[in-house]
Amino acid sequence: MRADIVIVGGGPAGLAAAIAAAKENRNLDVLILERDSELGGILNQCIHNGFGLHTFNEELTGPEYADRFEQQLDGLNIRYMLNTMVLNVASGSVTAVNSSEGVFNVECSAIVLCMGCRERPRGALNIPGLRPAGVFTAGTAQRLVNIEGYMPGKEVVILGSGDIGLIMARRMTLEGAKVKAVCELMPYSGGLKRNIVQCLDDFDIPLLLSHTVIDIKGKERVTSVVIAEVDESLKPIPGSEQEIPCDTLLLSCGLIPENELSRACDVKINPATNGPVVNESFETSIPGIFACGNVLHVHDLVDYVSEESARAGRSAARYVASSKPNSGSEIQIKTGNGVRYTVPSFVRVEGLDSDLTIRFRSGNVYKNLYIDVLIDGNQKIHRRKQIITPGEMEQVILKKDDLSDCTGEILVQITEG
Repeated sequence: MRADIVIVGGGPAGLAAAIAAAKENRNLDVLILERDSELGGILNQCIHNGFGLHTFNEELTGPEYADRFEQQLDGLNIRYMLNTMVLNVASGSVTAVNSSEGVFNVECSAIVLCMGCRERPRGALNIPGLRPAGVFTAGTAQRLVNIEGYMPGKEVVILGSGDIGLIMARRMTLEGAKVKAVCELMPYSGGLKRNIVQCLDDFDIPLLLSHTVIDIKGKERVTSVVIAEVDESLKPIPGSEQEIPCDTLLLSCGLIPENELSRACDVKINPATNGPVVNESFETSIPGIFACGNVLHVHDLVDYVSEESARAGRSAARYVASSKPNSGSEIQIKTGNGVRYTVPSFVRVEGLDSDLTIRFRSGNVYKNLYIDVLIDGNQKIHRRKQIITPGEMEQVILKKDDLSDCTGEILVQITEG
């Protein structure tokens, strides 16, 4: 089997990348390989609104947002194979399997990795206690309620304040469950401020910061959980224990980019994001292999996923059409005070067709701060903000002309005061 570009994953990132690649060069054959039975990825179970404000200037549900992209597939040279699991990725080929073709290889000129991310399960959290029924990740509970039509439980405690956990606190409440508390290990929430307000405050659901679950009780089914306050080193404080009767514990303790395929083909991984290191074109350390969406770094807005993925798709199409790869000099993007990571990690000015957008997350909560960007030690951006939190992605935009004479590095940092 042959395709010019293979897109691994048919979620929001894969759809945006495929459409952008096909529009960039309508002569290219683009193939999407999706392991689920339908396109759309996680959006299919996200029936709440809030999607599309940046992309379509209107508020959509997850399925509506996915449908807008699926409608664009018509008339473009894009094929897709569902119920197809990719087994291996290498430069110039992809190995996959499904029930109709068996194991097969696809020869290609470029690959875009769009595998998304998965939730951190209980086994990775080391929570003491028994193993009764009633412990779910928030995403699993979301699928059970929104797609399968099952209620996971009636009295709920949620550990972790990521966006999925916050949204499920509201969803479970609307379905008649009693959400006793949302516990967050860190002294700040991991979700968007709007979700804290709309999903917790509006329903009088308590958010307990600097708290964690230290025990799960129950033999056949969860009967209660024990929570405790934690100190600055995130260790439970003796004497702060509190037992909360419940029949369900939902875990919203972070998302992990699904990069098993990336690691298997020796793509360089950024330890801060657990995603590939990419340049301004979203090309990884292996020429011709691109990455975008939550497999690259976990996003809080799907609109940003679509924007970055479209860039990756266009870059893949240009890579296929080019007789030789872009080999311009690399400018490293360094992280300074308060910045955990940046995407991209480096930039080649020759690869830019417009201004450069750098997205990043902070490592803590900062108030009354400045976002500073220095090019070769010279300050280009000094932007004041009232507050910045790890749960909300930030971005800065650099003009291409400002980078043309850069010979050193770009530094992104947070300055307090």
